[in-house]
Amino acid sequence: QIQLRETGGGSVHTGGSLTLFCAASGTFRTEVTMAWFRQAPGKEREAVAVFNNNGERTYAGFVNGRFVISRDFAKKTVDLRMDNLKPEDTAMYYCAAERGWASIRNIEPDYWGQGTQVTVSS
Repeated sequence: QIQLRETGGGSVHTGGSLTLFCAASGTFRTEVTMAWFRQAPGKEREAVAVFNNNGERTYAGFVNGRFVISRDFAKKTVDLRMDNLKPEDTAMYYCAAERGWASIRNIEPDYWGQGTQVTVSS
């Protein structure tokens, strides 16, 4: 089992920045892909950024260079730095993990955090 806990959400204005933090616990080492997803009200959950077990980072198209995912394998953490935030980025953001290799195109998480809210106002 892997437990995921997110922190770092909040409210900012358009153009602002936030960093989301996720701490993982459980029995695993480097064989897990970690990712950030989001879900806006009335919309489906979507993948935002993935940092896989090979050290590869992949992003959703809407990120467009504004977000950076980072990971510390030893500490079992994954962060998401978000710059130039827009109102359409408003959503609940979830940390997720999948055992094995995955990318933004095919990730199907096995584990989810509880989520942290990000609100961007114009």
